[in-house]
Amino acid sequence: MLPYVDFIIAFFIALISSWLLTYPVKKLSMKVGTVDFPNQRKIHTKVTPRLGGLAIFLGAFLGAIYLQPHHEHLPEIVVGAVIIIITGALDDRFTLRPVAKLTGQLIAASFLISGGLIIERITIPLFGIVDLGFFSVLITVLWIVGITNAINLIDGLDGLATGVTTIALTSLFIMAIIDTQLLVAYFCIVLIGANLGFLYHNFYPAKIYMGDTGSNFLGYMIAVVSILGLFKNIALFSFVLPIIVLAVPIFDTLFSIIRRALKKENIMMGDQKHIHYQILAAGYSHRKTVLILYGISALFGVLAILLSNASITTNLIFMFILLMLLHILAEIAGLVLGGKRPVLSMLGSLIRRRKKEIEE
Repeated sequence: MLPYVDFIIAFFIALISSWLLTYPVKKLSMKVGTVDFPNQRKIHTKVTPRLGGLAIFLGAFLGAIYLQPHHEHLPEIVVGAVIIIITGALDDRFTLRPVAKLTGQLIAASFLISGGLIIERITIPLFGIVDLGFFSVLITVLWIVGITNAINLIDGLDGLATGVTTIALTSLFIMAIIDTQLLVAYFCIVLIGANLGFLYHNFYPAKIYMGDTGSNFLGYMIAVVSILGLFKNIALFSFVLPIIVLAVPIFDTLFSIIRRALKKENIMMGDQKHIHYQILAAGYSHRKTVLILYGISALFGVLAILLSNASITTNLIFMFILLMLLHILAEIAGLVLGGKRPVLSMLGSLIRRRKKEIEE
């Protein structure tokens, strides 16, 4: 039987700890010069502390101490998390070169792999269970590094990465409860609590940013949680479930790489063409843009939960809805028909017509 009371207690320990610890972390960040300066590529207009990920880490850690989880891979997961936190904090303070950040992420991943926490097999429709064999290590490294950087890239608006990861973790938590995967549920609940405690300070207008310390830590932990949970599942669509849960950051990253490659630009260079910037450019406010992406993330999260235990016919229906949502994301990113937005235009027209009918 799952310890629901312990979940609630751990959640509030993480939430309150993160909320309170953000105050001294903010002062520390200003004192040591770990701040984010405004520039032509950023939205904010004032110097803002950006070491908030440390409060998220400490809040989640204190919640986990109460739960006292036990697992054969726990030491490697903790060591990897500490390496990620150190790498992120150094980047927030000194702006490390991409190769240095990647090295820290690879070292963290190497601890997991050396301990045996790898993606050994996946379940693909029509093919069944596929053993990855030699490629398991490569796929695991790509997953950990890819998700870590995807969360980092979507951290472009106040509260966006915090909210999107909270929604993803909530979906993972529900699936873990359904499958009675205790360690996954433990990790998810303390991360959700720590995120929400920090979101009080981070939602628009943000008083502090999570920085690479936070986005890298959350990306790493979500990658680990999905390996422990979804990739170990033998359900029909287990391979696509973690991708659906994290669809917004994953496909935003993928679209960015495609866009820059087509324009023969450096794929490592940042720009203002991410999905969140495109929604802003369409005329929505900062707050509404974040809420729109929360809504899209929640839709993907619900789809993933429904897909995890649905029949083949229902799965096909959900997959059609999923493809439509991905098409909408591609339209927002400007990758469809030379930047045209047929589906979005149609939806906008329908909404305006409906609004006009209501007013009449």
